[in-house]
Amino acid sequence: MVPVFLPSLRHWFQARRAASIGRMSISFAHDHVGISVTPEDLEATIEWYSSSLGFTVDQRFDSHGTTFVYIVSGDVKIELLAGAANRQAPTDDVLKSMDPSRLHHFCVAVQDLDAAVAELRDLDVELIGGPMEVAQIGQRIAFVADNLGNIIELAEPGTWPADRSSSANSGWNQAAAARVRRTGAGVATPAA
Repeated sequence: MVPVFLPSLRHWFQARRAASIGRMSISFAHDHVGISVTPEDLEATIEWYSSSLGFTVDQRFDSHGTTFVYIVSGDVKIELLAGAANRQAPTDDVLKSMDPSRLHHFCVAVQDLDAAVAELRDLDVELIGGPMEVAQIGQRIAFVADNLGNIIELAEPGTWPADRSSSANSGWNQAAAARVRRTGAGVATPAA
């Protein structure tokens, strides 16, 4: 009897998977961010996003025993899911909030970071980080936390290309160019 060693197919499958990823035909576009809230915090969270960031309720419905509320501002959509049993611990320092492994924050673009920060301070929304310059990406950023402790990054300019079809993007590059003229600061413009 002669032992026969068959080649492992593991390497073949790994090579096929790697090759197929490079040819992936799925196209993605950002749709919304989902935030779970306790049922008791739902109305307060809608109020916080409305009064602090100008969001409006787009849709509200009950399904599968949970209340869902979509709130929108420009092309930013947040889904509030009233199904959480516990609240998370809030943070007051974005740079110390990176543990545990999780979705850390979501980012919204603003035309003028200084104006946005000033308006938020007038609304008693405290910064938990920034404003700071991130030269490597040509952006200025700041961080706030919502009434539940979810971290929201504000970025100037946004990272979407100038030809993005959204009307919310129309002033970003013009605002960045105006800031460069006003301050002399260099801003990297995202590639189209």
